[in-house]
Amino acid sequence: VQLVESGGGLVQAGGSLRLSCAVSGFTFDDYVVSWFRHAPGKEREGVACMSRTEGSTTYGDSVKGRFTISSDNAKNTVYLQMNRLKPEDTAVYYCAADRGRTCALVPIIYDHWGQGTQVTVSS
Repeated sequence: VQLVESGGGLVQAGGSLRLSCAVSGFTFDDYVVSWFRHAPGKEREGVACMSRTEGSTTYGDSVKGRFTISSDNAKNTVYLQMNRLKPEDTAVYYCAADRGRTCALVPIIYDHWGQGTQVTVSS
């Protein structure tokens, strides 16, 4: 199982970014895929989760209504569309995969992680 994130960068507050997570070594039907973020001095935070098996998505409270998780099976890619970005969204964003069916934004249950991509939102 491999996950490779891309799409991070520097953006002004109120702007948008789309992160991509290219996955290989597993099928979406067997795994849930989530996005987490980690800012300096803070704990790792669950951002969004997708379970194709259950047809469900879950979002962290701080991003609800602003971020959207989606996937393109043909490209084996999971996306995180981030709109109305705020300075407090600044963090390293990671995608992670867990062999399961039900979404849970709990980092410890995830066995597979990407290397992360930096998102910086300026005020």
